[in-house]
Amino acid sequence: MNKEQVVKNTAKAPVAEQQPEVLELYGDCRIDNYFWMRDLDNPKVIAYLEAENAYTAAMMEHTEALQTKLYKEMLSKIKETDLSVPYRKDDYYYYSRTEEGKAYPIYCRKKGSLAATEEVLLDENQLAKEHEFFSLGIFDISPNHQILAYSVDTSGSEQYTLFFLDLNTHQLYSESIPDTYFSFAWANDNQTVFYTKIDAANRPYQLYRHTLGTAIAEDILVFEEPDDSYHLYVDKTRSQAYILLTLQSSITTEIHYLEANKPHSKWQLFQPRTTSIEYSIDHHNDDFYIITNEEAINFKLMKTAVANPAKQNWQTIIPHQPEVLLSGISLFANHLVIYERKGGLQTARVRNLSTAAENNITFPEPTYEFSEGNNPEFNTTILRFHYTSFITPQSVFDYNMETHQRELKKETEVLGGYNKTDYQSEWLIAIAQDGTQVPISIVYKKGIKKDGQNPLLLTGYGAYGYAYSATFSSSRLSLLDRGVIFAIAHIRGGEEMGRKWYEDGKLLQKKNTFTDFIACAEYLIADGWTNSDRLAITGGSAGGLLMGAVINMRPELFKSVVAYVPFVDVLTTILDTSLPFSAIEWEEWGNPNEQVYYEYMKSYSPYDNVEAKAYPDLLITAGLNDSRVKYWEPAKWTAKLRELKTDDHILLLKINMGAGHSGASGRYESIREIAFEYTFILDRLGLGNVGT
Repeated sequence: MNKEQVVKNTAKAPVAEQQPEVLELYGDCRIDNYFWMRDLDNPKVIAYLEAENAYTAAMMEHTEALQTKLYKEMLSKIKETDLSVPYRKDDYYYYSRTEEGKAYPIYCRKKGSLAATEEVLLDENQLAKEHEFFSLGIFDISPNHQILAYSVDTSGSEQYTLFFLDLNTHQLYSESIPDTYFSFAWANDNQTVFYTKIDAANRPYQLYRHTLGTAIAEDILVFEEPDDSYHLYVDKTRSQAYILLTLQSSITTEIHYLEANKPHSKWQLFQPRTTSIEYSIDHHNDDFYIITNEEAINFKLMKTAVANPAKQNWQTIIPHQPEVLLSGISLFANHLVIYERKGGLQTARVRNLSTAAENNITFPEPTYEFSEGNNPEFNTTILRFHYTSFITPQSVFDYNMETHQRELKKETEVLGGYNKTDYQSEWLIAIAQDGTQVPISIVYKKGIKKDGQNPLLLTGYGAYGYAYSATFSSSRLSLLDRGVIFAIAHIRGGEEMGRKWYEDGKLLQKKNTFTDFIACAEYLIADGWTNSDRLAITGGSAGGLLMGAVINMRPELFKSVVAYVPFVDVLTTILDTSLPFSAIEWEEWGNPNEQVYYEYMKSYSPYDNVEAKAYPDLLITAGLNDSRVKYWEPAKWTAKLRELKTDDHILLLKINMGAGHSGASGRYESIREIAFEYTFILDRLGLGNVGT
């Protein structure tokens, strides 16, 4: 008998005690045997979670050598001592760097030139040294470059405390502001700041004005949003002329603006909220530019004079395009950068505002991610952007908007002899059950045969209009080099194929997300890429809901599953408006207080649809301090699966007792988590000894 069999025979899976809670919903009694897990004051809760962690450790003990090997392998590919590409703001060059053995970045600058003496602004390692978890939120330097505003979260709960650091003396101001969100703006006087506060449900709902050096009790409440379905954000235009207050639900926007030179003046309403109308604004000289979806599902670009911003004065700059999503713009002194999605991929064009001439920024690979970099200066001809793909590491380019020339400033170095020509990426198309074409991004090491025997890891998300793009991961090489194919299913609910792609995967069409994912899995099997015994799937948060839904629908299709902080108790969570994001979620999933939505959500909610049948191997993760998906959702799901499933497949719950939604903080602990999860996948696919 091998060691794994011994462990399986001796380690006992925790059994959660059933303590029924009856919820009255439309006269239908829902019995939730594990509702008690919400109560952290109950000592049985922590005891149960610790028992689950102990069981997971016991069941994974036979893989410890592989976990260690993968960790060292992943770490060996990273240049531990490294430097970001500096960006210029006025007379300063700002950058961050990392040092070997240190988990967090160090933020620095140089004045005048890159040859000048380095000034260390903030060392996250010093701030984090006494904390199990550390996350930096705001990092925003005053217009005169003399004061740094920064915020920190030391629990993973996304509750940040705001600090102010005098960069001349490197002494902190006396005031610190708790319970803030990570949006913030400096007024141009270098003394007045605007920050957002969160409510009991972690919703940013208040905007305050603060004067440096004064007590926070004297801060002025500028705005409070009473509607639970709206979040409040504050930022500043690149022109530095205006501060913007944005009130945003999932489908509706309202913006107020303030002259940054007059922080004590009255805020102006740009356009009042109208249900289902979204818009954003930016500033250029005498005009505001507006992106809106009013009578334009894929959005259009408008312009209006600052002096006459009323809607009747708006002029169309870019009309609506049915096949092209206008995803954003970026304004500079003499250029407009237009970001779009065509055929599922990101594109950009640069328009000269003086001549109206345009030039396209194009990329050669079949699937990739492109995003704007740090461009703080308004009066510049240089656009910095980031590019990456499955096989191209994160790369930083400077693009000259006048000459159309691009300069590669840095491609992240992958140590250990990485050669991108050893790998191949493709853009595939699966056909959903309603005939819709669903894209798949795929990458593999060259030399595989499409004989149906390859191990394959398929992932997806499909919610909130988030487009899941193909990016590089040096850690993923540990899978690819062991013969594992990696693929992303670009399913409805995201925005890869335009706004309608998102609309067709939400509310009463949410099940399209799940059936699209199943169709992608079936296509990959039918086309010879893999088979059900070699197919693993992963997804996190709303992607964890996806995992739970598809294994309820088609458990035999998948060999193993990793569900990260999965949002699986859909009905109970969204009905509870005391929880973060519940009310705003009604516009994504539906309001379960209305019976049509209640019945539809109940029909797919993973927790509510666990049945007495065989399920794949499962690793479920959670964070005790997670404010987005509370720890009890994955814990309850695990307990119910243990109660009902009829198979002897492995079921593990791994809960981080000191972190939140994003898992462990610091690059080393993050790599350890990835190594653990990859070990589970390899072990369940029978590849535990491959490459060892």
